[in-house]
Amino acid sequence: MHSKNNAMIYLDNSATTFPKPVEVYDFMNDFYRTHGVNPGRSGFDAAVETGEMVSHTRQMLTQLFNGGSDFNRLTFSYNATDSLNILIQGLAEKGMHVISTMLEHNSVLRPLYHLEQQGIIEVTYLPFDAQGYLNPDDIKSAVRSNTRMMICTQCSNVLGTVQPIAAIGKICKENGLIFVVDGSQGAGINEMNMIEFGVDAYAFTGHKCLMGPTGIGGSYVREGVEVHHTRFGGTGVRSAQKNHLEEYPYRLEAGTLNLLGVAGLYAGVKWITAQDIKQLHAQEMHLWQRLRDGLKNIDGVMLYCADSAENRNSVLSLNINGFDPADVSTMLDVDYDIACRAGFQCAPKVHECIGTIPLHGTVRLSIGPFNTEPDIDTAIEAVGDIAKMRN
Repeated sequence: MHSKNNAMIYLDNSATTFPKPVEVYDFMNDFYRTHGVNPGRSGFDAAVETGEMVSHTRQMLTQLFNGGSDFNRLTFSYNATDSLNILIQGLAEKGMHVISTMLEHNSVLRPLYHLEQQGIIEVTYLPFDAQGYLNPDDIKSAVRSNTRMMICTQCSNVLGTVQPIAAIGKICKENGLIFVVDGSQGAGINEMNMIEFGVDAYAFTGHKCLMGPTGIGGSYVREGVEVHHTRFGGTGVRSAQKNHLEEYPYRLEAGTLNLLGVAGLYAGVKWITAQDIKQLHAQEMHLWQRLRDGLKNIDGVMLYCADSAENRNSVLSLNINGFDPADVSTMLDVDYDIACRAGFQCAPKVHECIGTIPLHGTVRLSIGPFNTEPDIDTAIEAVGDIAKMRN
């Protein structure tokens, strides 16, 4: 058994990337000290300059996702969960049938459950195959006369599998379905071309692969898709009007923005684009392969949907026979200073399908841009040591 290292080995990047690039910390601090005013409400110089930063961030993200020509349809929220609630509740209509999947996070599942319980919608959940991927053809057989929407994750937060979004989008368009994608695990690390992939609405969070802080996220809604209002309030524009404004971004934003969060997101997007997103992904997947290869032959270790590195992100779920995943996570933390996530990872249907409900979930190791080969080697050795305790 090893004693704790001086520095934590952080393998919980699917929950939130850590640390952030120093450029993000510095920009947030400097910008908020000099421009921590309310954009869009006043005409003095600092307020105008702050509004320009917010607008530039909308534009960068719209271009990153290839959403369309109107960057005002990129709206900010607290996080992806907040945006998914806005989108799902704002698109739902009485009597609508929705198709979703067994891969979803509770940020999708719980809004859908809520609407089902209210008798507003019906939902069909599509399975995934033994490798963790959806079959787009399953959508065709699930479509009913009242089916209006398909919503799925871009990448599983449990299995790391990146779904065939373009193929799903094509089938959605052929069947006249609104296609909503949860980009929590994909935005900033996987390609998202909303126009080419046929995605109508894309929800993202800032604190994961976009390298921003917590408390900021948003969505892009393509032209021709209108989301009903679900919240109302101040916009700083036409304050005498009784009804909340119809045009974007005000349509989905009410009240003062999380300016510090937007500033961090601005700096995070600049950082990942400067690093080259494809290179960041390749670097993380090199470490994932090293981790997978080191773990797969350890006696008693079970890996889930980790046979191939293709079409996936650097997330690996495992169990050690005879151990509760929470106990493994605690040992990794206490004895090796390795931070990871144990349990159901807010995605219970995934665990139903892979058979880990009785095991209380899995241990999830998720790699980020600041992990190193020594980090991975330490994790392999630690899991191996724990597995030996079975004897």
